[in-house]
Amino acid sequence: MNLIFRYILILAGCLATEYSYSQESKKIFIEYSGFTVRDSLSGPNVTTFVRSDQGQIHIVHEGVDMWCDKAIYYQNEDFIEAFSNVVIKQGDTINMTSKYVEYSGITQLAFAAGDVVLTEPQSTLTTDTLYFDRTKQQAYYKSMGKVVRDSSGTITSQIGRYYLNESKYRFYKDVVLVNPEYTLNTNQLDFYSETGHAYMYGPSTIVGETSKVYSERGFYDTNNDVGYFIKNSKIDYDNRRVEGDSLYFDRTNSFASATNNITVTDTINKSIVKGHYAEVFRAKDSVFITKRALAITVQEQDSIYIHADTLMVTGKPEHRITRAYYNAKMYKSDMSGKADSIHADHKTGLTQLMNLKRYSTGDEFSVKRRPILWNLGNQMTGDSIHLISDVEKEELDSLKVFDNAFLISKDTLGEGFNQIKGQKLIGLFKDNELYNVDIIKNAEIIFYTRDDKDTLIGINKSKSGSINLQFDGPYKIITLLNQVDGDIYPESQFPENARKFRGFDWRGDEQPKSVEDLFSDDPPLVLPVIKGLEPYVEDEEFFDDALMKRVDTAKKKDKSKENKANRQIPKKDRLKKQSKPLKSKLPVYSKAKKDN
Repeated sequence: MNLIFRYILILAGCLATEYSYSQESKKIFIEYSGFTVRDSLSGPNVTTFVRSDQGQIHIVHEGVDMWCDKAIYYQNEDFIEAFSNVVIKQGDTINMTSKYVEYSGITQLAFAAGDVVLTEPQSTLTTDTLYFDRTKQQAYYKSMGKVVRDSSGTITSQIGRYYLNESKYRFYKDVVLVNPEYTLNTNQLDFYSETGHAYMYGPSTIVGETSKVYSERGFYDTNNDVGYFIKNSKIDYDNRRVEGDSLYFDRTNSFASATNNITVTDTINKSIVKGHYAEVFRAKDSVFITKRALAITVQEQDSIYIHADTLMVTGKPEHRITRAYYNAKMYKSDMSGKADSIHADHKTGLTQLMNLKRYSTGDEFSVKRRPILWNLGNQMTGDSIHLISDVEKEELDSLKVFDNAFLISKDTLGEGFNQIKGQKLIGLFKDNELYNVDIIKNAEIIFYTRDDKDTLIGINKSKSGSINLQFDGPYKIITLLNQVDGDIYPESQFPENARKFRGFDWRGDEQPKSVEDLFSDDPPLVLPVIKGLEPYVEDEEFFDDALMKRVDTAKKKDKSKENKANRQIPKKDRLKKQSKPLKSKLPVYSKAKKDN
């Protein structure tokens, strides 16, 4: 090295002062210069260095080391251009390589171009051009970049920014995170390289082999494969779609949960489950839902609604089963029911209404609460009730009431009740209307008989082996079969205390007559407040006022017509300093709405 030139540079470095945030800063120092070339055409204060066989040119400036094969140093401007196999190191954390670098000792802004690779302990960024502001400790690219991280795959975007102090990337426009298990697409993503935490803003999808997540604001832990989503979010899971105000997703355990205003849609079986808390276990093909839980079997003519404290839907798509328990109710336009629990098999069309013995009172004089169905003014109860549907036609086919079957309907004009009871009841439907009922074994009847003018003829009280009841419009045709014993009595000769069978329990006031009635005796609903992800807050631009002030300071030192510290700054950012328009921003989509 030319010792005289080195001493001159050392002396210049000691004596020169440069303004930077009201404190003194050192000038660029050439630690090893290789061969020194002076060109009179370039000016007296411009020096070219070329590497020697002993090593590359070594340049030092306030904690940063740079190596290259060729460098041009502009002393007055404290500005350097580095060519070929350029390496920049900052401490033990940052290493950058490229084909070309421009660096200003006044602005401390580096511009790298050509196969740029920025490496930090957790990730590697590659791009075509990169800005590195050492004062803010931020890097920025706008010409497509890719970040590689071993555990979470690769992230590409059109525009990106890296915050060294926070180990944080902020990606904009056409952001794609590719992992062996899934692909994440969004327009804006904040990614923390140390933790692997990703924050999505704007429409985003995470697509895996068996699931697809959509959200407009969400969080994903790429290390542990869990996510949390809170705005317009939904998860598609094996022909199920889960929607809610907030969603939690665990890919490793094939689990998802949702809170507030939840809808789980089964696209194959045309069924919907709603509520305010749900858990989905994909490996077990099950959905658990509570808080105003409601299951809807969608049919063209008349959908069926089932409500209970808790609903569970299990089974493969071709054989789903819905279980409703604790105060279960069902409703369709021409039928409704209640039971402790309801079990619906979507493949066979069998719906079972059952009561639990532990809810029965021990009082021998009390009326035992049994499952109940209402249809066209008829109330049917029994120890258990089976309702069978024709799955293909989406129509009711038949019903069976097992043990202690009891059918009650109000007399059309009077205050009395028609009653039929027996051991079992079998009913048949046509066009979803009950048209035939058979009471089998130990059948009994109390029936108010009227003529064509609805004049009461008398009260029929009889016993028989079985009874057949047919509905013909407003009329009922009753046929008593086998061992008939009874008669028709004038109303005046029929005692009031004999007009109801033992076990009579008219429950008309409990009948749900609308979907809203299913929730009539539910406790008040208090929903939790959704928290966890703050709205997006826009950062200052990379080329902010502070950086542009440093550029202006460099311009005062530049004796040539060109401000070298300014030449790589995008034209729009240079012009904005002159015209002072409204604050510019990175892409429009980066400004998040202040909602949710």
